[in-house]
Amino acid sequence: MEWDLIGHDWAVNILRKHIQQQNVRHAYLFSGPPGTGRRSLALVFARAVNCQQPPSPGESCGTCRACRLISSGQHPDVSILEVGSDSQEIKIEQVRELQKNLNLSPYEARYRIALLLDFQRANPNAQNALLKTLEEAPPRVILLMTADAPENLLPTITSRCEILRLRPLAVAEMVAPLQVKMNIEAEAALELAHLSGGRFGLADHYHNQPEEQEQLHTWLQELFELLSQDLGPRMVYAEKISEKRRKGESRESTRKILETWLLLWRDVLILNSGSQMPLTFIPFKAWSNQVANTLTFQQIAAQIHNLEDALEQLDANINVRLLLENVLLTWPQVNLSLHP
Repeated sequence: MEWDLIGHDWAVNILRKHIQQQNVRHAYLFSGPPGTGRRSLALVFARAVNCQQPPSPGESCGTCRACRLISSGQHPDVSILEVGSDSQEIKIEQVRELQKNLNLSPYEARYRIALLLDFQRANPNAQNALLKTLEEAPPRVILLMTADAPENLLPTITSRCEILRLRPLAVAEMVAPLQVKMNIEAEAALELAHLSGGRFGLADHYHNQPEEQEQLHTWLQELFELLSQDLGPRMVYAEKISEKRRKGESRESTRKILETWLLLWRDVLILNSGSQMPLTFIPFKAWSNQVANTLTFQQIAAQIHNLEDALEQLDANINVRLLLENVLLTWPQVNLSLHP
């Protein structure tokens, strides 16, 4: 069975050779933006290392007990460490519990494997606690760590890992593979490729969660409508969003709205500057063009800066209604043809 990953052939070749040459490292760090395939690469590597019936060295059959259990996250020799549902960070207690498991001999696999997901979210005490395991890893143990960037981990952590930096694919390179893998039309594949920014994992997420893609479209439609309106409707909108928060909707909802707006203003800046960089929201290109042709580069850049500031303020628990009002107050009024 092939590794069945889109892109990152260079990383697959490195890992495959490590298995073939029986030179597997005790710790790997897969870094890159979310959705680039860090977790998927780690899981496929774990399968290839522990496959009971490899069709060839460095490959996995995908059907033996080990492959099936690893794929489903139920293998007794594979531990997963990640941020808990009731926390914002990985804690030292989680690392110590993991270390207890790693000190045991593998139950049935060739290697006992630990997946440490988004380890940049581990607090300093938790990262320091892992050092002993990295320095003196038990025999037949492999640590597979993911993070957004090595620079967000302690240098003492990264210096003890084999680092593989994953990057988004070129948008044009994703379209054909998406069509084949997801059995979708070229237009849908093109939108997913742009929306995900070349990150196949994120494209796969939106494909399997179409309601999230629809929600993004709703927020963008609201943005363009608000640009065409004066302050009254904008303040009503800020109140509506803050009311949802008071009724129990997650703070993450506000964050996603701001992040979506930020990406749209980035599209407008690209169009205004004449850059050939790929857009994120292809279906809204005509409207984005109208805004880009109306505003100056400085006006558009100011909106991007304001939204970046707003996201930082959201982390500081500022009042959501006040935050949104401040953002919307700075928006210029643009006469758009929203229904051509």
